[in-house]
Amino acid sequence: MESQATPRKSGKIIVVSAPSGCGKSTIINSILDSGSPELRFSVSATNRRPRKGEVDGVHYHFMTTEEFRDAIAAQKFVEWEEVYPGRFYGTLKSEIERIVDKGGNVILDIDVKGGLNVKKLYGDRAKTIFFLPPSIEELRHRLEGRGTDAPEVIDERVSKAEYEISFADSFDQRIVNDNLDRAIDDTRRAIEDFINK
Repeated sequence: MESQATPRKSGKIIVVSAPSGCGKSTIINSILDSGSPELRFSVSATNRRPRKGEVDGVHYHFMTTEEFRDAIAAQKFVEWEEVYPGRFYGTLKSEIERIVDKGGNVILDIDVKGGLNVKKLYGDRAKTIFFLPPSIEELRHRLEGRGTDAPEVIDERVSKAEYEISFADSFDQRIVNDNLDRAIDDTRRAIEDFINK
């Protein structure tokens, strides 16, 4: 009798979105650094030139503008955005599939619209998590506390945050970051529950 190989279990996709100043990068990096649960970070594509020390396929998938536009036309992205005039960033379908097809779990740090698009494309294979500030006032306070942005830039970021928060109810789970350690624990638990489901 022929032995049949057990089909490899496909990995899961975790999407995190949040307004600037909600601690998203800190939460993601804490979970990635701990190694539990085991996640691979999705490497974005861009048409900007590599900076000194950056490696193609590690920091970004570097593409020419023509390659990026061709990939958009061929629908090779799950999401993309022209962040500044002529400067593109996006997530390639091949990047996600490279990880999940081998049974790995991938985490994406992308904007609200991109996150909802990934959910639409992958359905139950993807879990979307949205980080919220305790309040808009607290978010403004955090952004001012960074001391890196001019008042008009902070006003822009707060206005954008209010817009992004209007999409929060469309995400599978919302986590308020009013205590960083608790937000990290809540996020880790949500991801582990989803992966083990």
